[in-house]
Amino acid sequence: MPAYEAEMASFKGLNAQVLGISIDHVPTLTAWAESLGGIHYPLLSDFWPHAEVIKLYEVLREEGHSERAIFLIDKAGILRWSKIYDMDEQPDNREVLAEIRRIDPQASAAFPEVKPENVDLPHGGIIMYCTPYCLACRKAATWLDERQLEYNRIDVYQVPGAIDQVRAWADGHLVTPTFDIDGTIIVDFKVDELAALLGVEP
Repeated sequence: MPAYEAEMASFKGLNAQVLGISIDHVPTLTAWAESLGGIHYPLLSDFWPHAEVIKLYEVLREEGHSERAIFLIDKAGILRWSKIYDMDEQPDNREVLAEIRRIDPQASAAFPEVKPENVDLPHGGIIMYCTPYCLACRKAATWLDERQLEYNRIDVYQVPGAIDQVRAWADGHLVTPTFDIDGTIIVDFKVDELAALLGVEP
């Protein structure tokens, strides 16, 4: 869900309203949103009656949790597109935005897609590719700071080409943190691998 916050300008530009729905109760959702520094779209609790909305969309798991799913509903209230993701898979905003453009050509024409022509990513030293909401990125930053290691932290949503590069390294997935350490790539916060490469204690 925080990924939508990071690209809210694109969703607004396409006249799309983001809604998040969770089976957690309101205090839990409030605390979660505050931990991210706040979000700017409605986050709805489907806690009681328990998971009624999620049941209607047929994405309730047997253990009582919901699937990670996205539904696109047009202005007439018609479901136009949906996809269920693996629980450990981060949905691709580009895929969702492309579907919104397909569903609403008029909004797409009014908000042209801008693609960077030249990609100039940093090289050398410790480069950590992150997202603003990534808890593992925060842990990795603390780990590096505790070992007094200098690093360059890249927000993949702010640097053109960064998302594509991370996906290329991570078999098509947006996995953060991903490290480029003098050309050696480590996907995810793998402490033992990082320690061995950097010559420090785990």
